[in-house]
Amino acid sequence: MYEVFFETIQKQVSLTKKDQAILKSYLTPKKLRKKQYLLQEGDVCKFVAFVEKGVLRSYTIGEKGNEHIIQFAIEGWLISDLYSFLTAEPATYTIDAIEDCELLLISKGAHEDLLHKLPVYETWIRLQITSAYIALQKRLTSVISLPLEERYQGFTALYPHIVQRVPQHMIASYMGLTPETLSRVRKKITTRR
Repeated sequence: MYEVFFETIQKQVSLTKKDQAILKSYLTPKKLRKKQYLLQEGDVCKFVAFVEKGVLRSYTIGEKGNEHIIQFAIEGWLISDLYSFLTAEPATYTIDAIEDCELLLISKGAHEDLLHKLPVYETWIRLQITSAYIALQKRLTSVISLPLEERYQGFTALYPHIVQRVPQHMIASYMGLTPETLSRVRKKITTRR
């Protein structure tokens, strides 16, 4: 464990051996089995999870009992209910494992300490939040302006590794579609080729 974490950070900031040792001392390894919860809606989110291995999803349940997937997270990605983590208010989202997972948890206290003690951590977190915000803007623009076929093709082009590992009904939920609608979209794309 820790290999993916340090490789991911090194792509954006330089870490010394001392930096790595400090970071490692603040991380809590955790394993989740497929379908096991990391966070349940209504609980306070006390950590940010870095995915060393596996796939997770963050979602909420609508009034009619439908899942609305907000985010997937694979190796090298962070996942959390950031609002709950930062405010200590109850989580809006549930996070669970789609595959068996190995995670590194960063608690609120560890996060605060690292922001003050390790400038490279602060830089890396800022870059992560900036990237997440940009991805959110792109997703929102896609949802409000692109036809379904283009949205699906854009998703599959941007995240082919997710498409290969996540069931189609979950991709439909992420896209705000029913599984039947996604099936029609996929069929339409296939018949054009």
